[in-house]
Amino acid sequence: MTNVRTDFPFPVEVIENVFVPLPDGTRLAAKLWRPKGAVPVPAILEYLPYRKRDGTRYRDQGMHAYLAGHGYACVRLDIRGSGDSEGLIDDEYTVQEQLDGCDAIAWLAAQDWCDGQVAMIGISWGGFNGLQIAARQPAALKTIITVGSTDDRYATDIHWVGGCLSKDNFDWSATMMATNDLPPDPDVVGDRWRTMWQARMAHQRPWITDWLRHQRRDDFWKQGSVCEDFSAIKVPVYAVSGWADNYSESVPRLLAGLDVPRRGLIGPWAHSYPHDVTVEPAIGWLQEVVRWCDQWMKGRDTGIMQEPMYRVWMQDSVPPATCYRTRPGRWVAEDCWPSPRITTHRMPLGADGRFSDIAGTRSICSPLWVGMNSGEVGRYGDDADWPGDQREDDGGSLVFLSDPLPEAIEILGAPQIALRFSCDKAFALIAARLNDVRPDGSATRVGVGILNLTHRDSHEYPTPLEPGQDYDAVVEMDDIAHHFPAGHRIAVALSTVYYPMVWPSPELVTLTVHCGASALHLPIRPPRPEDDRLRPFDPPEEAAQTPVVHHASPATNRRRITRDLLNGKIVVDFPRWTYAMEMTDIEQTQISTGTCRHEITEGDPLSAATYTDNRVEIRRKDTTILHHSTGSLTCDATHFIVQMQVRLSENGQEVFARDWHDRIPRDIN
Repeated sequence: MTNVRTDFPFPVEVIENVFVPLPDGTRLAAKLWRPKGAVPVPAILEYLPYRKRDGTRYRDQGMHAYLAGHGYACVRLDIRGSGDSEGLIDDEYTVQEQLDGCDAIAWLAAQDWCDGQVAMIGISWGGFNGLQIAARQPAALKTIITVGSTDDRYATDIHWVGGCLSKDNFDWSATMMATNDLPPDPDVVGDRWRTMWQARMAHQRPWITDWLRHQRRDDFWKQGSVCEDFSAIKVPVYAVSGWADNYSESVPRLLAGLDVPRRGLIGPWAHSYPHDVTVEPAIGWLQEVVRWCDQWMKGRDTGIMQEPMYRVWMQDSVPPATCYRTRPGRWVAEDCWPSPRITTHRMPLGADGRFSDIAGTRSICSPLWVGMNSGEVGRYGDDADWPGDQREDDGGSLVFLSDPLPEAIEILGAPQIALRFSCDKAFALIAARLNDVRPDGSATRVGVGILNLTHRDSHEYPTPLEPGQDYDAVVEMDDIAHHFPAGHRIAVALSTVYYPMVWPSPELVTLTVHCGASALHLPIRPPRPEDDRLRPFDPPEEAAQTPVVHHASPATNRRRITRDLLNGKIVVDFPRWTYAMEMTDIEQTQISTGTCRHEITEGDPLSAATYTDNRVEIRRKDTTILHHSTGSLTCDATHFIVQMQVRLSENGQEVFARDWHDRIPRDIN
């Protein structure tokens, strides 16, 4: 439970909207919290496309008013073409977005209420563009705090996973379609709102068509991936994520790649700020933000740079479950990363199904139901987000099992599978899972790694497989901190399918693993006595939030898996963005429902399909706007097929309609 704080060093005033002018005449809309009557202070910028007026209103006040109460001017800025900002939005993380951010920072620094210094803070999209804008080196930017983001848009975002098409690629495009054509608020932009809305509707298109046309790690994905040149970032960086988030592995990469003052923090959390979590324990995150910003913009030695570089939640072993409200464990730390304390333990995959040196081969052609228990790609901590007991998926996989551990083992880092293999098809993928097997046989997934085997040498220059030829590949799993207790077993499971997390290969594949030559590499972390003396985090707190009334949401299915044992059809339903929220202070109500369905029929990988349905309704004093869009992603042996339909209405009358149909060639995928 996050405590609500009401007493602050500075009283806070809130300015509902300020327009930030850009050099080309476009104006971006911002909400401003600042200390009342204070001398000029540093500014903290959060820069998002999610509509500050009504999209993130319910959560912005708690963070930004808190930081303003500690002597900062906080700005929540709508990206060009979103919310109440002018212009049009073309894609995520564009060059235009980054340049606009640099111009906005210069404008903020020049205001009489700002002392000329600006920081950026953000989670997800706002964490991405904080890194990207830092790499452009605007003069007034002094530090960034990036949460739940990535340095690599290709390898570790939601579009391509190990070179395979991610389940969230189409789903996320559909989600953004349900946002991009919503109108600005007339109370902010005035009578121009309808003209701006019409321009957005006409400009709308499915972003998935661009994302599918770039199936390799080409310049499209290199743009905005700061890992291409870490040296471009010159300001201090605080990188944060959670083990239940999709982006945790970027934190250790940033620590290893950057050459600036930096700190890394990973808790047990899902995709959330660490003070407002769905997976406990929460921490006093906003106090840490104040410490960091005081250190780099107010010249105060807060002690944060005397603490270890990398602090993580070492997760205890837990029984498998599809939802965790808390994860037991403890805080541990490393003084630097990579840490010389971490050692790699090689465990060969034996032909006897054990971790042994016994040579030989084992083959697998996984059924298409393997992966139905994979959970979400990026988790928010909702019910059924996590993978459940892995024994069912193990039934369609090659499994290698250790003896019961004579003593506990702890790992910190990215487990890897060094694989020697051959295959009977030109296109194939492999999914590797690391499991914690309890004495009762139940198996909890600790890590997962996926690789399109045509990308075994390069994501930029993939090459088809030659059937029957031997190859080597490394399958890297996500970073993790995990405690394997004595008496438990360590297991590796390998499969040629992991649907719906990634799209299947065009044909069923038989993969042959060369045992003895293939191995699991575990990053072993020895005990560190100093962990017992780490400074404890403060309790979580925030300012009072904006008043919101949550009404009963429209009925939607929870996550559900159905299998027809007669015809082999499998359906996986995921609910999306379902709520009914009344914002009483601006007399507005939003109602949203969304669903994403994945289908496949056993034995036929070309039957894979994703269907989305999104409705967003905005009710204002005298106007009701409704967006309704549906879409599908299907395939044949040579193409991905995208279909989208969008309908918009005002007060029940349709004002816009458009359909799309695209066939996009599969690029060895």
